[in-house]
Amino acid sequence: MERNILVEWFANHQFSWEKLGDILTYHPDSPILFSCGLFFFLFIAFLLIYIPLRKHTLARIIYVTLFSLYFYYKSSGLWFGLLVFTAISDFLIAQGIPHAGTTFKKKLFVTLSLCVNLGMLAYFKYFNFMGELFFSLMGGEWQKLDIFLPVGISFFTFQSISYVIDVYRGRIQPLRRWIDYVFYVSFFPQLVAGPIVRARNFIPQMYKDPTVSRSEFGEGLFLILCGLFKKTVISDYISLNFVDRVFDAPSLYTGLENLLGVYGYALQIYCDFSGYSDMAIGIALLLGFRFNINFDSPYQSATITEFWRRWHISLSSWLKDYLYISLGGNRKGKVRTYINLMITMLLGGLWHGASVSFVLWGALHGVALAIHKFVMNRFSGFKKVGSEMKPWRRVIGIFVTFHLVCMGWILFRAPSMQVVKDMLRQIFTNFHPEIFTQFILGYKGVFALMLLGYILHFMPKKVELAFQGVVTRSPLLLQAVILAIMVFIVIQFKSSTVQPFIYFQF
Repeated sequence: MERNILVEWFANHQFSWEKLGDILTYHPDSPILFSCGLFFFLFIAFLLIYIPLRKHTLARIIYVTLFSLYFYYKSSGLWFGLLVFTAISDFLIAQGIPHAGTTFKKKLFVTLSLCVNLGMLAYFKYFNFMGELFFSLMGGEWQKLDIFLPVGISFFTFQSISYVIDVYRGRIQPLRRWIDYVFYVSFFPQLVAGPIVRARNFIPQMYKDPTVSRSEFGEGLFLILCGLFKKTVISDYISLNFVDRVFDAPSLYTGLENLLGVYGYALQIYCDFSGYSDMAIGIALLLGFRFNINFDSPYQSATITEFWRRWHISLSSWLKDYLYISLGGNRKGKVRTYINLMITMLLGGLWHGASVSFVLWGALHGVALAIHKFVMNRFSGFKKVGSEMKPWRRVIGIFVTFHLVCMGWILFRAPSMQVVKDMLRQIFTNFHPEIFTQFILGYKGVFALMLLGYILHFMPKKVELAFQGVVTRSPLLLQAVILAIMVFIVIQFKSSTVQPFIYFQF
């Protein structure tokens, strides 16, 4: 009998080791996500060691870096070596810039960094696209290569490029220790889908003892709860139960259903990406790091220019500071300004994906921005922004801007240009508004969540801050109860399959 007990004990512990091996091993079909239970337990375990290391700077940096590399390994497997290579390359390049002497030599270092980083992007993201484009022009057929796209490569390469350029511009001094740079470029809350964090904002925080006040803890918890709700309750549910179906076969649905599908995708991508950003900012805040806001109710924008000041702020500001201004910005005449805007948005569209539809999406926004800038230059009344605008003009502006952005989302989401044509044809020639009641009855849950999502989005800022204040000022016990309620809600809506964040593919 004693032998049987020992056999059972060893059998149970062997299973535990297998589970541990599962946790430590990369699984392509189940990458680690902020919204999954595994990350929650890993983060709690991470904090148990992180908190005692708060006052030991080097040990804390090494520990967080190792966890970040493990986090990236769980997302992309052995391709985490690409991140390490980027960190080695740009660390050494930045070290050489202050000692280069002449401006020409410094520019050579920056050019080398751009070649390395953009070269990686060109291969992993655009090699097949460029091959197809070239062979189609030559009248041949491109045999598509099976190239794995490492998660978040667009984000950490842009972050690394900004560091080298800031060193070249003299805005920051190069880091002395390589481990410090790996910490910066691999910090796990923002590693795989942003926000893109500037070195001059992040690096000073690395060397401070991370302290989290009571209000900061509450704020971080509130952001995590908001992110979870946006992603797992609203975005995933309306995507699986309606939006994906419409975009997969738009001809099977009326124009009204196609239009509602576009509205649904506009809400889905906002909740998905801003939800990730909220969680990333909240998790970083719990670790003692403050990131800038990445989304600011973008569909409340009354102009396309305002939209890009509110949508994916870390990317739009990056494109402005490191691309648009580098091209000359608005310093070289009006015509050149419009050209620079178009180039910036075309490349911004291409950054999102290697396809004609993404380029056209960038072109649409580039043309819209150029037209808005032209109108502002010709008519002084259109220079007014925000609260300066008359209420009726702002309402009309929000309506027009929202539908222009939605038009762009069709290009962004559709798997092919044929789907774009089918959706537009259905919307403009086969609308059938009389089935609206039937849609509500057939998609009660989807309609309710879409309505709730848009109501929350257009809610005044002071209401959101009031909700945040309630969570922030609540006792720890009540905060734990709120978290438990949110976890329960998430479980009720969670799908059986893992739903990766949309921006993981970028």
